[in-house]
Amino acid sequence: MRFVLGSASPRRVELLAQIGVVPDAVRPADIDETPRKGELPRPCCRRLAREKALAIPLADDEILLAADTIVALGRRILGKPRNRDEAGEFLRRMSGRRHRVVTAVVVRRGDRLWERESVTILKMKRLEPAEIEAYLDSDEWQGKAGGYGIQGLAGQFIPWIEGSYTGVVGLPLAETAGLLRAAGWPVLGVGMKRAGA
Repeated sequence: MRFVLGSASPRRVELLAQIGVVPDAVRPADIDETPRKGELPRPCCRRLAREKALAIPLADDEILLAADTIVALGRRILGKPRNRDEAGEFLRRMSGRRHRVVTAVVVRRGDRLWERESVTILKMKRLEPAEIEAYLDSDEWQGKAGGYGIQGLAGQFIPWIEGSYTGVVGLPLAETAGLLRAAGWPVLGVGMKRAGA
């Protein structure tokens, strides 16, 4: 079997490496990630992860993992900011408040799908305008749901978390390992002789 990661995220590659899984191929899905009108964060995240998994062509000897991460403030979805101004708006909205990070994971083998999601609640400290500007200057907000990455400079903004840290980064490892095992992919070094290993 060959393992295909359906994501261009370097963070997901790094997280998979933590559990000894190295992709044989990386094939990001090209789908429209726009939430539907009135769509709530969790259903939207599940739908996008499933659509990504189904959009990628697979050979008979391949197993695929796809995922999607959404930051939610109440019922509002904070996606990847289009520009610096929107990233700043997201940070000001989350400042001093709790928000949720939802990550849905789908493993596909042939016609079968295994799916899980993780929901993590985080509190962002009250941000000073100078902190927001300095973070925006770092450009770390680019390409990140909600306009921040907990694994970088913004880690100092999050004093409280309940749930999966790795889920916030982009791939909840406990859930992911369980899905891969259910689909027949070895985790924890058992039978892990991979191409290039």
